[in-house]
Amino acid sequence: MNITDVKIRKILSEGRLRAVVSITVDDMLAVHDIKVVQGDERLFVAMPSRKDENGVFRDIIHPISPSARKMFEETILEAYERQMAAYAAEEDSSEADTDTED
Repeated sequence: MNITDVKIRKILSEGRLRAVVSITVDDMLAVHDIKVVQGDERLFVAMPSRKDENGVFRDIIHPISPSARKMFEETILEAYERQMAAYAAEEDSSEADTDTED
């Protein structure tokens, strides 16, 4: 199984939720509403979930093995970090352009 595409759908700066992500597995299966969350010590990936009748959130889809979870998390967080680096570079570039206009 391979994650063949990662799309960062939304990036947020307020609260602990940092991004909402969609992935494609083996160019055959799309999984939406994966969340990148800022934990107390690190970013982590939360799989899509919904609240059951008791108010408990249950994952709708999730990796079965620890190695599969690690692969999902690493791939998604790497894509998130690349996107954030691209945004930072874009901001630095636009600030440099503004500074040269003064």
